[in-house]
Amino acid sequence: MAAPKKAAGKSAGGAKKAGGGGGGAFMKPMQPDEELGAVVGSDPIPRTEVTKRIWDYIRQNNLQDPKDKRTIKADAKLKKVFNGKDSVSMFEMTKLVNGHLKG
Repeated sequence: MAAPKKAAGKSAGGAKKAGGGGGGAFMKPMQPDEELGAVVGSDPIPRTEVTKRIWDYIRQNNLQDPKDKRTIKADAKLKKVFNGKDSVSMFEMTKLVNGHLKG
């Protein structure tokens, strides 16, 4: 005997949700404010590129704490982005950086 069919509720044919892929909001160019622009440039760029450029800046200037790589030490430019803090975790950094982007 054939196995019973599953209950309704799943879309027929396994269709994907509309709007998927393509990066969405992460790929939309965002305008950095003056403080963040001093680190990543002043042209509108996607969030993914902002993150890449900040990490490039951190590595070039040796701003990761050698004992805890998740902690970022602020130099004069990053201190403005980090709202005056001397150091932040990389998770807190993402939140602070987003506050310096305009859609």
